[in-house]
Amino acid sequence: MYYSSGNYEAFARPRKPAGVDGKTAWFVGAGLASMAGAAFLIRDGQLAGDKITILERLKLPGGALDGIKEPRKGFVIRGGREMENHFECLWDLFRSIPSIEIEGASVLDEFYWLNKDDPNYSLQRATEKQGQDAHTDGLFTLTDRAQKDVVKVFLATREQMEGKRIDEVFGADFLASNFWLYWRTMFAFEEWHSALEMKLYLHRFIHHIGGLPDFSALKFTKYNQYESLVLPLYRWLLDQGVTFRFDTEVTDIEFAFEGDRKQATAIRWRTGGSPEAGGTESGGTESGDTEPGGVDLGPDDLVLATIGSLTENSVDGDHHTPAHLDEGPAPAWDLWRRVAAKDPAFGHPDVFGGHIPQTKWESATVTTLDARIPRYIEQICKRDAFSGKVVTGGIVTVRDSAWLLSWTVNRQPHFKQQPKDQIVVWLYGLFPEAPGDHVAKPMQDCTGEEIVQEWLFHLGVPVADIPELAAEAARCVPVMMPYVTSFFMPRKAGDRPDVVPEGAVNFAFIGQFAETSRDCIFTTEYSVRTGMEAAYRLLDIERGVPEVFNSTYDIRTLLEATTRLRDDDPLHLPGPARLRDRVLARLDATEVGELLRDAGLIAEDK
Repeated sequence: MYYSSGNYEAFARPRKPAGVDGKTAWFVGAGLASMAGAAFLIRDGQLAGDKITILERLKLPGGALDGIKEPRKGFVIRGGREMENHFECLWDLFRSIPSIEIEGASVLDEFYWLNKDDPNYSLQRATEKQGQDAHTDGLFTLTDRAQKDVVKVFLATREQMEGKRIDEVFGADFLASNFWLYWRTMFAFEEWHSALEMKLYLHRFIHHIGGLPDFSALKFTKYNQYESLVLPLYRWLLDQGVTFRFDTEVTDIEFAFEGDRKQATAIRWRTGGSPEAGGTESGGTESGDTEPGGVDLGPDDLVLATIGSLTENSVDGDHHTPAHLDEGPAPAWDLWRRVAAKDPAFGHPDVFGGHIPQTKWESATVTTLDARIPRYIEQICKRDAFSGKVVTGGIVTVRDSAWLLSWTVNRQPHFKQQPKDQIVVWLYGLFPEAPGDHVAKPMQDCTGEEIVQEWLFHLGVPVADIPELAAEAARCVPVMMPYVTSFFMPRKAGDRPDVVPEGAVNFAFIGQFAETSRDCIFTTEYSVRTGMEAAYRLLDIERGVPEVFNSTYDIRTLLEATTRLRDDDPLHLPGPARLRDRVLARLDATEVGELLRDAGLIAEDK
């Protein structure tokens, strides 16, 4: 397998790999990484779909890409996915998946046209003092010292950032800046999270620094991520003959080791008793009778296993019931622990999954039931919430919220079966253990109704009106997620296994906890990239995996990002005016001078 860029590789069709007709493929988990991997095996590896089986503990596909209506609770989304134009592997996949919205179009076509006609941007990024403009004004407010911190981390080696926390490499000035407010709430970073992941994000998205304050860098689907992304891919895979075995919990994978050669020899599972689909999970399968099963594997039987899970043990509450924290058995994590015990190259799961107090937070889905609450939403987002177009354009962060509450309204309806007079809102709190500002309870102890009360307070709803609106004008489903930021825990090389470990002949690890150094985690792109790399490696597909967009090596992008990080304040050359003029004249006679002026870094000193 190799990486490539450019049209020569992008539009080439690989030839059929040798020996593919004698192979089968087994996927552990039915999340995006597995479904993408299966699609690449079929499209580029020309493996027959009826030779692919996907094993899933839940009763529907999609993993963390969810969106469902619970009959007794309401609409539920555990999180949203922010996308951009340079998700090279994601768009390589969805250019081949037919849209279920537009006849004759692909999912990529549908997405592209939508975001051309209705580009995303926010008109109000943050509020404070009960719904008032926080006046971040698109500024990063990075002091000289904070700017030096950013540059130092950007230029550091990966090894220098390994095992370190964000607050160990960034000082107080940086952590008090608007940049950190934008960054942490957009990506769900905490101060104790990995400095290495922070560095990788800076490199990966340096071309979007200018769009960070208003989300103009982002693109979103028409509906929730399940209906817009998962469902068309799921239908296409079924049409290709892929078998999905739901209600099947993989409990172990067996291996044979001979010298440097490593082969998966069996998959063990149990069926029955899985949690209901739709965002409520529980550790283990004790809710019903289970039956053991499995399959023995030869060298031509491929295994692509999703390890770890950010949504494992998610628990729903409802409007009158808090979502409790489930710290019990976690099947996806327990599977990785069993596998990792068999070889040091298979990673260290407890680096990520052993710190629930540091990796949990709570989200909630609020559905408004009449027109009373939407008018407060519209006062902040400055748009018609019922227009069918961009509403908030991304999250609105409540800067003075004790929970560090952020909320968003995507294009409505967010669900196809959503009534036209309702609005679906998603919100989350980075500090669920802190007492609220209006409701004097931690978010994690609140019912859905109490979470709505706190949110309405920060929307600017008169305090006297809050109880009635929270009780009658909305329904809320809170979700507690113990592992949602587990991949951000400080780590070192080897803590995540390579997608295809050294010596592996028929297996790969995929998903957010598999290691590909070419990208950063917590994105749809990362899941698809690991599935693509696994498929291409295991079948020796003769086409390059798309290279990560190389903006971190583009001098124009770096100069423009530098200007934005300085809040468009140009550099002022010290020294006498005559000397400055001579230096600028010499620069202007070169391409360097033109680049610096185009980026706005050189001041026109008089």
